[in-house]
Amino acid sequence: MFLFRCATLTPVLLLLVASLAGHWWILAAVLLVTVFTWAADHLMRHAASLSGSGHEFPTGDALAVTLALLLLVGLALAVRAVGGDSGMGTVERAGLLIGWGLALGQIGHPTAHELIHRRAAWKRGLGRILYIAVLMGHHASSHLRVHHLHVGTVADPASPPLGMGFWHYAPRAWAGSFMAGLRAESSLRARAATPLPWWSHPYLAYMLGALLALGLAFLIAGAGGMAALVAISAYAQLQILLSDYIQHYGLRRDTLPDGRLEPVGPRHSWNAPQAWSSAMMLNAPRHSDHHAHPARPYPALRLDADMPILPRAVPVMAVAALVPPLWRRMMDRRAQAWARR
Repeated sequence: MFLFRCATLTPVLLLLVASLAGHWWILAAVLLVTVFTWAADHLMRHAASLSGSGHEFPTGDALAVTLALLLLVGLALAVRAVGGDSGMGTVERAGLLIGWGLALGQIGHPTAHELIHRRAAWKRGLGRILYIAVLMGHHASSHLRVHHLHVGTVADPASPPLGMGFWHYAPRAWAGSFMAGLRAESSLRARAATPLPWWSHPYLAYMLGALLALGLAFLIAGAGGMAALVAISAYAQLQILLSDYIQHYGLRRDTLPDGRLEPVGPRHSWNAPQAWSSAMMLNAPRHSDHHAHPARPYPALRLDADMPILPRAVPVMAVAALVPPLWRRMMDRRAQAWARR
């Protein structure tokens, strides 16, 4: 667990200090999430195949809860520093916006993702709050009710087909996941044995939660605080959309002779073995094993030879995805090769 703690807590704590002190702390935090992560992945290649055990599950949950709470506090500090009367200059504010956007997308998203998969209701609730804080609460529903059921099919807006560029995918995935999650939650409620009160609909909590987050941002830093929250959230959401795009690009489930879809298997998600970035994202790059075993704690997720492997670490592939021609040169032949297996 030491690597997980180091790779996640260090950038978050550094950003907390940067939000209060500014200056070179901001540059150090951004470089840690970007340049240092790239360098550490190269220096730690031989550690990449190591995986933990299920016995680390309680400690893993403790880290996820700690990260969620720190990120929520950090977002409030970031709103004040970026949008309020913090005394920081334009460059400092821009640096914090980038740093917190990266942290909430690359650390906060895997943290919330882990929590919404837990059995304890309060942990699932904390995961939803973290998604709501970045104005994407619906992801908690669309991920569980749609993505895990329909991954690798046209019914899943988060599974991009071969040839679709990221900038075409992103608005389609955001809006499609919102609507698909809403339909799934409403259908689930309609099938309930006992009618559920209208005010208990998760989407009402997502909408009211987003309004509450914007209201708190206004209380912290006025209109500038609201603008800062929207900007930081948009950048964090970009990271979330990139994550789904990278991990499922071009991988489709086949139709069996009886007309049913084949079960979700190892070949329906892209994976990455790099040690530091995987630890920073709570092993989210070990994505095939997560889909095969959604309740498996992140320290115990595994990599096997029959899983599609990305040519570079996930953060590097995220940059490549922003340039569709470059992405397609790197990925189309690989995706086609897996489709033929």
